[in-house]
Amino acid sequence: MSKLTLGDVAEYSSYRISLEEISISNYVTTDNLEQNKKGKIDAEKLPPQTGNVTQFEKGNILISNIRPYLKKIWFADEIGGNSADVLTLIVNNHFNSEFIYYCLHHDSFFEHMMNGSKGTKMPRGDKTQILDYPIPNFEINTQNQIAKALSDLDAKIELNNKINAELEGMAKLIYDYWFVQFEFPDKNGKPYKSSGGKMVYNAELKREIPEGWEVNRFENFAAFKNGKGIHKSNFKKNGLYSVYGSNGVIAKTDNYLFDDPVIAIGRVGANYGEVRYSINYCWVSDNAVTVQPLNDSYYWWLLESLRIVNYSNIAGGSAQPLITQGKLKALKIASAPQKIYNDFHEIVNPLYLKLESNIKQNQELSSLRDWLLPMLMNGQVSVKGAYEKMEEVELGVAAEGDKI
Repeated sequence: MSKLTLGDVAEYSSYRISLEEISISNYVTTDNLEQNKKGKIDAEKLPPQTGNVTQFEKGNILISNIRPYLKKIWFADEIGGNSADVLTLIVNNHFNSEFIYYCLHHDSFFEHMMNGSKGTKMPRGDKTQILDYPIPNFEINTQNQIAKALSDLDAKIELNNKINAELEGMAKLIYDYWFVQFEFPDKNGKPYKSSGGKMVYNAELKREIPEGWEVNRFENFAAFKNGKGIHKSNFKKNGLYSVYGSNGVIAKTDNYLFDDPVIAIGRVGANYGEVRYSINYCWVSDNAVTVQPLNDSYYWWLLESLRIVNYSNIAGGSAQPLITQGKLKALKIASAPQKIYNDFHEIVNPLYLKLESNIKQNQELSSLRDWLLPMLMNGQVSVKGAYEKMEEVELGVAAEGDKI
């Protein structure tokens, strides 16, 4: 099969759009393109100047041209505008634009960009060299079939992400109702505070808490320790699962620090104060503090508690904010009788078991997609075979989830 280059099938957009037609939802910069090929989020702000910017349309491919190793790419599903450091590719009518997007989705494309990049601290891709990237020369029906298979796989991943967001939202609502508003079920099954449950003022917390609750430090509920640095050579080339992005605060590697679920808090740098949860088999780098509950009943309560902490109040360090174990351990909270934690665990834990199952499935599906990409492109796997592999992953993870 003959090869083409990216320049044979696509060109950079020269179209312009007025900033008056742009909003934060359809403006794309290198900052709101997400790392590791996870698409985009809304921009935080629009550029201060007036005038126009590069226009993109539905079906265009947007790629960050700064620090290509961050692997920022998005397949546009709307019309909008982007900054000059984002490349906008328009695929010609003889090729399936989604197929070309998946050709560029593979790590080898970003390695190609890095090979031609210039600069050390802030490498930029060479726009001419980028267009030399090889593209398989499939006839259009095959392109359509490959694009459909891979997009179906991505749709499964996205559906799981949406379900997980809903599950986490439900857990947070229950946590807030029970432990922030103090509306946990009383002995009659009614909301405690609004049903007249007695509240007493606590001088340490400077607020009222339910009668019978105590004030405790976080160290009474969990063990804390710093993560450990890891050389990038230990990371798996396939199936890399990074929660915190380029810093790899929680990542799937060839070696593991944890075999069980772990909570990690970004203690310094870009991920400072972020709380993440990872299922089994993960490595936590020294950019984070890990939190391991001392009691299973505290696990999900502890996770939600840590997510609402104002970490700016406990930050140390002069050059940049730094969270220490000591400050985390000393945080004081209102703690409930054990039965309330047990009841909360019984209600919320099934939500997280489903969430865990979805995370595992997405890890497997992401690994499968990364494996299928080159195999489909060089004809080693058929589209039918790709769907069979997807079904195997779904059935395998579902069977494992039934055992939890």
